[in-house]
Amino acid sequence: MRTVTQNILIVEDDNSISELLRETITKQGYTCEQAYSGTEAMLLLRMKDFSLVLLDLMIPGISGEEVLEKIREQEPNLPVMILTAKDTLDDKIQLLADGADDYIIKPFEIKEVLARIQVQLRHKSGEKESSRIEFRELVLDKSDYSITINGKKLAKITKQEFAIMELLLRHPKKVYSKEDIFECAWQEPYMGETKTLDVHISNIRKKIKEITEEEYIETIWGIGYRVKG
Repeated sequence: MRTVTQNILIVEDDNSISELLRETITKQGYTCEQAYSGTEAMLLLRMKDFSLVLLDLMIPGISGEEVLEKIREQEPNLPVMILTAKDTLDDKIQLLADGADDYIIKPFEIKEVLARIQVQLRHKSGEKESSRIEFRELVLDKSDYSITINGKKLAKITKQEFAIMELLLRHPKKVYSKEDIFECAWQEPYMGETKTLDVHISNIRKKIKEITEEEYIETIWGIGYRVKG
């Protein structure tokens, strides 16, 4: 089974700054992904899980402000630290009002960036995940390991089926690869065989269909699955 590490997304179009951040962060034992435009950042956010985002505002493609807005719509609890040259009080207040968790004024001291990252990650790790997830008419409740739709319980949900649904529902709109879903649900290495997972997804869909014609799981061909909004 893969060890879960804290993965940080660096969104910065200046290659020297991006590399400095990557080198410093990885030396602390974190993993990193780098995006050089807002468009690339949104693609990575849809495909992978991140513990924190370092976001420059002045980036090509989708602007940093738009990326922040989209993150807050899709993953409101994901820490976002802004990298910016804007240093007026009004600018700082506006960034926080727009949903930033912290901001770093350029030029910055790399030690301060690292210290602020660690503060945000400690804060995030201290948050308790809710035992109840609601999505459309569906409710997943970890207190009794039940899944209900419009108050009607799905029949005979297995441990793996529950784990699959919990993973998908924790981050609506995010596409999960078959590898990630398998390793989360079975807690063992993925060996490339998809039949077992596909059968479980099919079984979940059948159990949902016993209650409603609404679809809750979407297949993203060649990649994996996500919940359907």
